[in-house]
Amino acid sequence: MSGATLAPQDAAVATSIGDNSIASYDVEAVRRDFPILGQEVYGKPLVYLDNAASAQKPAVVIDSMRETMETYYSNVHRGLHRLSQLSTDAFEAARDKVAGFINAESSDEIVFLRGATEAINLVAFSYGRAFLKAGDEVLISEMEHHANIVPWQLLRDETGIVIKVVPIDDDGNLMLETYKELLSPKTKLVAMTHISNALGTIVPIKEVIRLAHAAGAKVLVDGCQAGPHMKIDVRDLDADFYCFSSHKVYGPTGIGVLYGKLDILNSMPPHHGGGEMIDRVTFEKTTYKEAPHRFEPGTPAIIEAIGFGAAVDYVKNLGQERIAAHEHGLMAYATERMSEIEGVRIIGQAQEKASIVSFVMDSAHAHDIGTIIDRAGVAVRAGHHCAQPLMARFEVSATARASFGLYNTRAEVDALVAALYKVKELLG
Repeated sequence: MSGATLAPQDAAVATSIGDNSIASYDVEAVRRDFPILGQEVYGKPLVYLDNAASAQKPAVVIDSMRETMETYYSNVHRGLHRLSQLSTDAFEAARDKVAGFINAESSDEIVFLRGATEAINLVAFSYGRAFLKAGDEVLISEMEHHANIVPWQLLRDETGIVIKVVPIDDDGNLMLETYKELLSPKTKLVAMTHISNALGTIVPIKEVIRLAHAAGAKVLVDGCQAGPHMKIDVRDLDADFYCFSSHKVYGPTGIGVLYGKLDILNSMPPHHGGGEMIDRVTFEKTTYKEAPHRFEPGTPAIIEAIGFGAAVDYVKNLGQERIAAHEHGLMAYATERMSEIEGVRIIGQAQEKASIVSFVMDSAHAHDIGTIIDRAGVAVRAGHHCAQPLMARFEVSATARASFGLYNTRAEVDALVAALYKVKELLG
């Protein structure tokens, strides 16, 4: 068995969500799928609780990428030889897998990019430049990642759009009534997170989208934290754009996806130029392919895309509802245990919340917490989590953040709590 010793209740977790029975979840078997979890850090079992930043990779993802490099790697598209055909088939199969993962109507609605950050920038500087003008309003929330703030500020400085911010309450819930009041005929785009990376708040995004559409606005959803933690159905949500990154869904870094409704994508100009995205080039004029290829110039991240496809297969096969139930149990247990520690304050107690626990301690800065518990083998994130406006909202400079994934256990929560008591012992 790898990593921290499992508590008896971790070996098979049985639960239910609503009327849907969730089969037993064998976390010990899951952990065996992740080679990195078997190692020690400073002589202690690795307790990896930094999944909101980036998740570890199962062997099937590693193997799929190695097999590509060892047996059929070549550049994709246009190649007539066998290796190019095999690589192209695998690359486009990955696009199909990602489309199925979020229930897109067509794989043509799936654009492979370097990550969600590039996806948001694509929407800002392709869709935004083409369809937004001075005085048009873009609504974002108070809990956005910098990647869903800065591009809109850059576009504002260039075009004169107006950015309005939807507030949250003291528990981290989106203030939906205020959101309704901010919507107006001037609102042309709503860009909002599905799950806060710093608080774990689950935004009622389907209602956000419905209200935005009623006001005549399009909606971009930052789904980076939702991808690994919940089932996503872009057609049910009726999202105009949806983005997330591979590396948070147990896949490789350097690749992510922008989903867009096909008619919208085909109405947008390219954001970069180069090979593959063209239909015909002359020195006088260039015409472009339709989506998704018009947004994928140059040699793509071939190996990473194939790994991405393997990762979403792994998550789907494990069962997103089963994963969500397991992680919810861990978050509830961690919240209970950490609330018992004098001087610990959890930031963000939203009514609907995913598997993130951000906290501060009276006696220690977040960076001190992260450094000390690292010596116990416990990996958490410490800082502003690329959400400085949110930190200002709660009047803290930084938090420590424990974020849970499909391979974490209650025993690892206990290891975190023991390490936090050590912080109190050392720093008072």
